[in-house]
Amino acid sequence: MNFDLPPELAELQSTVRRIAQGKVKPRAREIDSTGEYPADIFGVFRDAGLLGLCIPEEFGGSGAGILGLTLAIEEVAKYSNSAALMLLLTRLPTGPVMIAGSVEQQERYLPGIAEGRTRAAFGLSEAQAGSDVMGMRTRAVPDPGDEGGWILNGTKCWMSGVREADWYTVFAKTSDPTSRAHDSITGFIVERAWDGVEVGRTDHKMGVRGVDTGELLLSDVRVPAANVIGEVGGFRLAMLGLNSMRPIVAARGIGLAEGALMYATEYVKERSAFGKTIADMQGIQWEIAKCAVDIEAARLLTYRSAWLADQGKFTKEWVPYLSMAKYHATELAVRASGLAVQLLGAAGYMEDHPTELWYRDAKQLTIVEGTSQVQLGLIAKGVLDHDLWWD
Repeated sequence: MNFDLPPELAELQSTVRRIAQGKVKPRAREIDSTGEYPADIFGVFRDAGLLGLCIPEEFGGSGAGILGLTLAIEEVAKYSNSAALMLLLTRLPTGPVMIAGSVEQQERYLPGIAEGRTRAAFGLSEAQAGSDVMGMRTRAVPDPGDEGGWILNGTKCWMSGVREADWYTVFAKTSDPTSRAHDSITGFIVERAWDGVEVGRTDHKMGVRGVDTGELLLSDVRVPAANVIGEVGGFRLAMLGLNSMRPIVAARGIGLAEGALMYATEYVKERSAFGKTIADMQGIQWEIAKCAVDIEAARLLTYRSAWLADQGKFTKEWVPYLSMAKYHATELAVRASGLAVQLLGAAGYMEDHPTELWYRDAKQLTIVEGTSQVQLGLIAKGVLDHDLWWD
């Protein structure tokens, strides 16, 4: 058993760390304050070859896999979860295409993402169908004018990167819209330029600003048969896509926790109180120690889950391990950012320090791509079904 990163991944980690410190860190506050899409950061990622980390080499990527993308996101998230989200969006919408898409789909849509020529977003949630995916109402009906084609109608919401995307991975009901059968949902690739595709309202968010989140409106959108992802009846594909994303979301959590704890630690080492520094106080040291333990535990869970996902182990029997990483790392982000604010006291609540930014950004992570409660349910089911067992 070897816990060292392979040389190529260690070099990637070092490279991204330098980029994060030199390019992302100085821009983090401005991205949050203005809410403007950081095109310059996207350009930095593109020029460094970071947009194709998880995309196979034959489609223009570097083939670093989910573990490679996890490492990169961890480094970037130390300073900006908005910038980390930009990297995440190279995998979330492309995942279903890589898992079940045709070679033609992969050749058409993946190279543009890897090279930074195009961007994509993922459409699953709806206003009444967040954690309850089967409650979606977006409908796909056969197109009478195109054999094998479909016509989509509906509204997707809370889509990250919706305004910047050139194409979308969209899931819709392909049978009775009230059906809760898993074979009633299918995935489609929908291009932004098609008739009937429109971006609706964008959301005003508490945090993770700079990458828009909002609605995608679909009105009589004609999707050819060539843009159906996998088989009709692809609910399992949606779940496989989300399962494989768990390490990547977890990486946003551990990166944020690391950034927050490092910043707060340096602060308390310099801040004088009661004739000594705050860092000299045993109670403060214990809080720092507990958070450090949690970070290392989250890192081990996350790296293992990324390693599993790169082997294609994101089916049912592996879900507990993936969900543990997402649950622990994102809940840790909330705790660590809260601790950082507390260690700085009143100063931590002010925009003079990044602690309040981390505090606002962290909460999103416990909600997106499967809430903490959903993860706990999946972990529990794994134990009950003996997918996670110790005997």
